[in-house]
Amino acid sequence: MKIEHVAMYVNDLEGARDFFMKYLGGTSNDGYHNRNTGFRSYFICFDDSSRLEIMNKPEMADMEKDLNRTGYAHLAFSLGSKEKVDELTKQLSDDGYRVVSGPRTTGDGYYESCIVAFEDNQIEITV
Repeated sequence: MKIEHVAMYVNDLEGARDFFMKYLGGTSNDGYHNRNTGFRSYFICFDDSSRLEIMNKPEMADMEKDLNRTGYAHLAFSLGSKEKVDELTKQLSDDGYRVVSGPRTTGDGYYESCIVAFEDNQIEITV
């Protein structure tokens, strides 16, 4: 068994799509739009065939996203090397995204950094 995909609602559908393509190497489908409900989505595919569905619809609730909360905490992306983690963390920081930890080796042995990306969603970058 495997997780087929993860989905998340976003306010800025095109901005989220651009983020995952620019920084994390995702490729996007052409999108889906249900004209009756206003629902829109893209599937972003990554090298290992994992997929992320980003979605939007009219009149969504948008509550504050505290980093320490129950439920969704972060999405983690493996880049393959410490050097790539360092490079992408610097690029994201230079582009104005907030680095909340790292790059560092955690107590359980992961080399990672965490950034707050679009719409206050946390992204973990790891080897």
